[in-house]
Amino acid sequence: MTPPPAPRATPTRSRATAREPRPAYQCDACGHQPPKWVGRCPECGEWGAVIETVVSGPTVAGRVVSSRTPGEPARPIATISAAPAKARPTGIGELDRVLGGGLVPGGVVLLAGEPGVGKSTLLLDVAQQWAAVAGSPSLVVSGEESVSQVRLRAERMGTLHEQLYLAAENDLGAVLGHLDAVKPGLLVLDSVQTIATQASDGVPGGVTQVRAVTAALVSVAKERGIAIVLVGHVTKDGQVAGPRVLEHLVDVVLHFEGDKHSSLRMVRGVKNRFGAADEVGCFEMHEGGISSLADPSGLFLTRYTEPVPGTCVTVAMEGRRALLTEVQALIGATVAGSPRRTVSGLDSARLAMVLAVLQRRTERLTLHDREVFAATVGGIRVVEPAADLAVALAVASGGLNLAIAPNLVAIGEVGLTGEVRRVGAVPRRLAEAARLGFRFALVPQGCGPESTGVSQENMRVLEVTDVRSALQQAARVSAG
Repeated sequence: MTPPPAPRATPTRSRATAREPRPAYQCDACGHQPPKWVGRCPECGEWGAVIETVVSGPTVAGRVVSSRTPGEPARPIATISAAPAKARPTGIGELDRVLGGGLVPGGVVLLAGEPGVGKSTLLLDVAQQWAAVAGSPSLVVSGEESVSQVRLRAERMGTLHEQLYLAAENDLGAVLGHLDAVKPGLLVLDSVQTIATQASDGVPGGVTQVRAVTAALVSVAKERGIAIVLVGHVTKDGQVAGPRVLEHLVDVVLHFEGDKHSSLRMVRGVKNRFGAADEVGCFEMHEGGISSLADPSGLFLTRYTEPVPGTCVTVAMEGRRALLTEVQALIGATVAGSPRRTVSGLDSARLAMVLAVLQRRTERLTLHDREVFAATVGGIRVVEPAADLAVALAVASGGLNLAIAPNLVAIGEVGLTGEVRRVGAVPRRLAEAARLGFRFALVPQGCGPESTGVSQENMRVLEVTDVRSALQQAARVSAG
């Protein structure tokens, strides 16, 4: 009997064989790769940011990556000099405070803020100071204004210097050409959303263009040791416009804040690879430009000839800086229905909570049917819970028509049961209040002179347990 023929071997296809191009999906905002197309990125929550890309060949997990000779061999860390990465002061004290000592060669700083807040004015002053002190030229590239317009601002500010160069460009290649010609130590690009490159798709200011331009400038900064400051736009929510990865590419992210009705400006550190990320610098805008405020506490206080009801002073922390801030409250007439609660510079939710606590935990104060207006002085915004006690005292002072002593500060968080809770940085707050001449302080239990180290000769620190005891202590101090 003839045996059956052996089955024919089916040729197997190697995994390393190149596959047909297959579709893949990637978020254009954060780089997340979902397995299929979705309308909203599950990682960053951005709508319409997931796009289709084509991946040819095997995946990264199945691809063999061969080694190559590195451009520079690894060295023991002790043999590497840190001198090239030392920060160089900009000549503007408040900005150096936020940056951690100054600009670092090879570092990239992103300064974001609303239109008209003063970003270009501040950076023009920085470029002039660099050109005058650092010993290397500085280059300002404007993508929004002509060189004549920038020259007019520089003439008004008195920031003309022979080592300060100006250019107006919207193409990345032209910007790199200016870098080759001028060889500056500092580049200010105003703004990154106006620069485009032909090597990338998309419109200027789009996600793809902004990411490509920023990545190229970061690479140039590291290779040539140039300090680069990028100006960024913000959205209506106050976030940096463009892809979220933009903030990851740069070394430092600063937010320039300020109210157009106030001369106060603040530069707040959000990210800093070279220093603390919670510092705040204070500036004042005026006709001649912008200047640093080394001691801005006086802007947030009102000097009265006689004590006035409805005011109380607290000490707010802006980063690591303690700022004395005055809280004012006005209790309006009794109205039917829902009375208004209007705030300026304070958190409306915390004010509503403080009003409910005062209504419930005090006997003489009736607020449920009266209008309440609360505000801070000088345009500063205070949202931390440490200002709760000052808000409560200001409201109670205005409602009872009893003036609080002008040399008293109140620090503490108010709980729903009326207790006064501990807050952070109490010694630093009290030291700043004592330096400015305040002689009495109401603080939570456990924050007395023994724990804070404040001398009773300079300031009398009074511990309070709840809102009711705080009102009693404030009344005793005010009565003398």
